[in-house]
Order: sequence, then structure tokens, then C-alpha cells
Amino acid sequence: MATIITIYGLLGICLVASLIKSREKTKKAFKIAGKALFKTAPSLLTVLGIVGLTLGILTPETISSLVGAEAGFTATILAAVIGAITLIPSLVAFPLAGSLLRSGATVMTISAFITTLVMVGVVTAPMEIKALGNKFTLLRNSLGFIAALTIAGIMGALL
Repeated sequence: MATIITIYGLLGICLVASLIKSREKTKKAFKIAGKALFKTAPSLLTVLGIVGLTLGILTPETISSLVGAEAGFTATILAAVIGAITLIPSLVAFPLAGSLLRSGATVMTISAFITTLVMVGVVTAPMEIKALGNKFTLLRNSLGFIAALTIAGIMGALL
């Protein structure tokens, strides 16, 4: 709570300083920020919706049994495969991962999911094959998958 108060305090001080220095530039900045908020609002609502639905459908016990410590390395492989197949924006994936962690998923499993989500592209592979060739695409995705599992293992050992 102290961090939030500190951040908002600094924000308030900077806002006052900006208003003192130039009211016009501050108003212009608020207009730009407002437009940006309206542009990102659908994505933010999507994040809230997906995280809410996921946590509403899956209980913490279910999440823990599927991707928790008792699920073992199988859960990590499953999460890696799901991450490789799905095409989720990072804006949605990171809050979802945080919620899954709080609900009982392991760091290793979530690391595998996020890393394959970023490094492996099964859905985008046909387009990549057309642009870069079959051999390159398969090699890149295979190495990405192996690297993701290696990273997940390291994260599981460290954290």
C-alpha cells in the first residue's frame, strides 16, 4: 500500500509541476492519453474478461491439479504445447499467468507456457513457411520449444 501511495504522490507532484510549467502542453498530453485509453480499452476489457472467465471456470484446486506441483513435468509439457498452439497477445497472457500462479500453478509450468507463447508459433507457421521456408520454420520452432523447456526448467530450479 505504501508503494501505491508513493507512486500516486509522485504522480501528483509531477502533474502539478507540469501544470505550472505549461498548462497547454499538460492539456494536450491529457487529450493524447485519453485517446490512447479509448484505443486500448477493448484490449484491457478482453484481459479482464479472459482472466475472469478462466478463474471463474477453473477453481484453484483444478488449476493446482492440472498445472500445479502434483501434476509434475507432464503439466509443464502440456503448458508448453498449449503456449505453442495458442495465439494470445502478451497483454492478455501475463495477467493470466499471474492469476494462474496465484491459483496454484508452478513457476516452471507458467514459464513454459509464456516462453512457448512468445517463441513458438504453430498458428503462424504456414505464413512463416511461405516467407522463410519449411526447413527454417521447423528448425526455429523446434529450437524455440526446446529452449522454452530449458528456460522453464531453469526458472523452476531458481524460483
